[in-house]
Amino acid sequence: MHEDAPVLNAKLRDRVGSRYAKRIRETGGLPAVVYGHKEDPQPVTLEAREALRFISRGEKVFSMELDGKKQFVLLKDLGYDYLGTNIIHADFARVDLNERVDTRAHLKFVGEAKGLKKAGAVLMHPVNELQLNCLVTNLPDQIEVDVSGMDVGDVIHAGEIELPVKTMKLLTDPDTVVVQIIMKAEEPESTGEAASVDGSAEPEVLTAKKEASGDDEKKKD
Repeated sequence: MHEDAPVLNAKLRDRVGSRYAKRIRETGGLPAVVYGHKEDPQPVTLEAREALRFISRGEKVFSMELDGKKQFVLLKDLGYDYLGTNIIHADFARVDLNERVDTRAHLKFVGEAKGLKKAGAVLMHPVNELQLNCLVTNLPDQIEVDVSGMDVGDVIHAGEIELPVKTMKLLTDPDTVVVQIIMKAEEPESTGEAASVDGSAEPEVLTAKKEASGDDEKKKD
């Protein structure tokens, strides 16, 4: 893991604030903050292209070189622009590679469920991630869930999913329904009956012009 962790070269920032962060981004940098392990938070600047390349491929643990020293950090949070598309800030926590952390792992459903061959069958997955506790060196990008053997009425709970590493601990409630196959309820067909039971009554035409009364005729004369 020590050799595989991507290296991020960081420089200390002497100024903070949105105006200075904007200048950093305009010159190809990515503003970031490093904190944790009872040390003061450090505002730093990363090379944006390098950092975003690692982040986009799912890397979470990095070897960060700062002021001639190397430390391992864990990507904790990302800030996006007002459109929610471009990364404009990153938060990193200092870590010991032997410590355990709480994390979330995305679930990837694989296989073609045999139950879906039945008309009206629907696969539901109300949960798309699991909460785990694991070593920093074992952070998973995703966990695969094989649904190929599922039939109508079958359910997979969080506690039934095999975790990639035995030392991982599941934090999600083990009884949580992760995926199930149900039959879609059929909507009742319309009877086509008219509003009137015997069909003899006709609706009042509200836009029809009413005949003038005798008093109204006298007023016109």
